[in-house]
Amino acid sequence: MSAVKTHKDLDIWKRGIGFVEQIYKATRDFPKTEVYGLSSQMRRASVSYPSNIAEGAARSSKKEFIQFLYIALGSLSEVETQVVIAEKLKYLQTDVLLEEIEALRRMTLNFIKYLKSER
Repeated sequence: MSAVKTHKDLDIWKRGIGFVEQIYKATRDFPKTEVYGLSSQMRRASVSYPSNIAEGAARSSKKEFIQFLYIALGSLSEVETQVVIAEKLKYLQTDVLLEEIEALRRMTLNFIKYLKSER
């Protein structure tokens, strides 16, 4: 972790920003009735993922950072649930989004494992 200067150096943060872009594009064509509903929730939850990584990276201890990474995982699970709901409502095709969520989950869990093993 010593090579990390800020959250912007982390691949999970960079990829998380890309995921936010994917969610915004995917929700752009949702029905207008969803502007303050599912679309808004999906956008908020997706933004929460890299935001929690950034906040955790700014904390003074590794333990706090790991806690924020777990919160980021919670946001990822939240948006995953919303993506599945959107598919059930026939608002979007989810294959690419669900694959990206799974990749982000794996990367985050591996990073947590790395941080826990680092002395």
